[in-house]
Amino acid sequence: MLENLKHQVYKASLKLVEQGLVIYTWGNVSTIDRERGLVVIKPSGVSYEEMIPADMVVMDLNGKIIEGSLRPSTDTNTHLELYKNFPQIGAILHSHSEYATCWAQAGRGIPPLGITHANFFNGEIPCTLPLSLEQVENNLELETGKMIVNTFLSRNLDPMRIPGVLVYGHGPFCWGKDVSSAFDHTVVIEKVARMAYRTLALNNVNPVEKKLLDHHFLNQG
Repeated sequence: MLENLKHQVYKASLKLVEQGLVIYTWGNVSTIDRERGLVVIKPSGVSYEEMIPADMVVMDLNGKIIEGSLRPSTDTNTHLELYKNFPQIGAILHSHSEYATCWAQAGRGIPPLGITHANFFNGEIPCTLPLSLEQVENNLELETGKMIVNTFLSRNLDPMRIPGVLVYGHGPFCWGKDVSSAFDHTVVIEKVARMAYRTLALNNVNPVEKKLLDHHFLNQG
């Protein structure tokens, strides 16, 4: 089971590069074995060209390394916090894709302006508030995870209906029931970020009505 999960994380990591969603060693992928409480995550600082499936790090939900000789991703504590608080999710991907990161740097959520957005995200993709200096100095990655969770709780958002978020000044984190769906949401968030940017440059349109959003989100395929 763990070997299969390592291969899934490895392959999704390479696909992030193929899709142009990360460069250098940016970005990370993880997945979880809920029955055993084990998380498999990309290692930190290893180039995508040199990485192999055996490099993936296995840890428990407290961050204790079970398998692997490399350091886990620098965003590990963010991933662990999301797994602890969003029990429905099975995988998380973080990229620095260009347009989604632009919205994050502007501190703006991505409004649902059309059906493409509505098919995957049942409403605005939120942007978190900025972290305070105290939070940054305390534990940046853990506080980032807490901020994401608080964003969803305070807005009464379902993480399975809005399977992604923009972290202020940072970039997008997306998730899903498995690695495949989390990867799809990562690709789509960049696509809708680009389309929303261009749409608003052409015309200051209003978001899609909630009934239409629900119709397309609930009746995919």
